[in-house]
Amino acid sequence: MKTSTQVAVAGLLACGTLLTVVLVTRDDGDGDHTGVAYSAPSKGPYVALGDSYTAGPGITDPTGTPKGCDRSAGNYPSLVAAELGLKGAKFRDMSCSGATTTDLTGSQDTDNGTNPPQLRALSSDTRLVTVGIGGNDIGFSAMIKRCVAMGALYQLTGSGKYFTEKAPCERHYVNDGSDAVRKKIATAGERLTRVLTEVRRRAPEARVYVVSYPAILPSDSADCGRGMSLAPGDVTFLRTKEQQLNSMLRQRASEAGASYVDTYTPSADHTACSAKSTRWIEPLAPENPAAPVHPNARGERGMADAVLHTIKSSL
Repeated sequence: MKTSTQVAVAGLLACGTLLTVVLVTRDDGDGDHTGVAYSAPSKGPYVALGDSYTAGPGITDPTGTPKGCDRSAGNYPSLVAAELGLKGAKFRDMSCSGATTTDLTGSQDTDNGTNPPQLRALSSDTRLVTVGIGGNDIGFSAMIKRCVAMGALYQLTGSGKYFTEKAPCERHYVNDGSDAVRKKIATAGERLTRVLTEVRRRAPEARVYVVSYPAILPSDSADCGRGMSLAPGDVTFLRTKEQQLNSMLRQRASEAGASYVDTYTPSADHTACSAKSTRWIEPLAPENPAAPVHPNARGERGMADAVLHTIKSSL
């Protein structure tokens, strides 16, 4: 919808200065993004922590060091910082592709340099922190690769015509009633709780936001076609695991007194199987600038809008 809706909301920052928040409709070409524009004093610092869904590899304008982190100047932390008027030393993007919760407290080696412990950027002066982490802790990328390989075999053998197996990858991970992925999600949750406790210790005055993962796959497996090379049952399996991961992030954020940013709901109709002009996540063979099965510029914009909306709502 292109008709602008404006709502002014007043809130106090920690230092007592007035913040005016104005919601405006943003036209990104597909007409679905509602942006949140902020007119406010630069009262950071803002520190962004996270993995590749935060870093935005392959989108545009590589930025920061080390280069191996593949950060983009068009990722959601950069967009959030720009909307809040936070520049220079008031914005630190520590996100790095491939990061796990361990890399928030320890150094991360990349194929082109070493990223220092992400939490090192925090201090008692920090006023805003976003955390987007967990997918690599459960090996989600490796899961997708395995499911794609099994999906390719499924398609080569008649797409169910000769074999009744509709979810070969799910059977690999859920065997004899044991769900290995669910166990990894639980372990990642324990690690995230420790991370959030450390964030609070280092930045006691900061507002902390745990950012979820946007929808990668559609609710109807039939809508995915061959773009992701998955058996229909495995589309459902992977989508369910992502939802379980996000549920864990929500629960752990709540328990730690942090806010949860829901990027899944607004992205539900913009998955890797959606049209090129509307998707937020690119498929295996990207048609928009982005890494395979990662957010494109539209996706990072949508995630930024979700963060900004949550910030506004929590004031």
